[in-house]
Amino acid sequence: MQVFRHIESLREALKVERQSGQSIGFVPTMGNLHQGHLALVSQAKAHSDVVVASIFVNRLQFGLNEDWDQYPRTFNDDCQKLIDTGCDYLFFPEEKEIYPNGMDGQTRVIVPSMTDMLCGASRPGHFEGVTTVVSKLFNIVQPDIAVFGLKDYQQIAVIRRMVADLCMPVTVMAGDIVRENDGLAMSSRNSFISKGERPFANQLHKTLCWIKQQIEAGSQAYLSLEQQGQEQIVEAGFRVDYLQVCSSDTLTPAARDDTNITILGAMYTQSARLIDNVSLVLEVPIQTTTV
Repeated sequence: MQVFRHIESLREALKVERQSGQSIGFVPTMGNLHQGHLALVSQAKAHSDVVVASIFVNRLQFGLNEDWDQYPRTFNDDCQKLIDTGCDYLFFPEEKEIYPNGMDGQTRVIVPSMTDMLCGASRPGHFEGVTTVVSKLFNIVQPDIAVFGLKDYQQIAVIRRMVADLCMPVTVMAGDIVRENDGLAMSSRNSFISKGERPFANQLHKTLCWIKQQIEAGSQAYLSLEQQGQEQIVEAGFRVDYLQVCSSDTLTPAARDDTNITILGAMYTQSARLIDNVSLVLEVPIQTTTV
């Protein structure tokens, strides 16, 4: 695996790959890699000839009092994991390489839809930071496909909208959520969970699955299910950020005639904010007519 710190040298290497007819897959990350990230690399490898990963802890998507400076940085371990998974190139830039004119004057990429709800409501400016850095990384790498984890369901929806609106020639693929044995979605922030809380940290997933079961059993009392789900999380000792039954396509609150539904939630432990989601597809009601 070749490691690049600078944009131009990476572009030159990838130009050679393109000229030889190789397709390029891309997996952007912030490092501290776990099996979920590596599954995305494997997925990219299965759908492209050359795989590029990036590690960049993007300050622009962290709000005030968030954990940018505490975000785990494990570069050497990450490199070995990427090598073992078959990654071909790693882009590991310094901040000044991505934001040479500083972040205050940085041109921003803003997606006006789907960014002021759910995670966007509790993390103002977060998705502006995400779409700005992802658009820069897409311009640098120029991949044919890019793979993102479904754990950040809203992020994928926002990035797909950005790609469509800006006519970017990139296919955005979603990788399934990789979970621990107890159902907890793998995340770099799981390392912040205290030992005392860890046995109960799968409560968010348990609650989402419970709501899914109620809907599959015929319930459309979405507001009531959300309230009961929040109570389950609070009773387990955690603080709810949000819990909402949404249309999978628009991320707006699900209506009674929606058949593609995603239940999204976020909760706080003492030292970590965890997000998760589950989706379901309901059967379309059979329309009958009386003659």
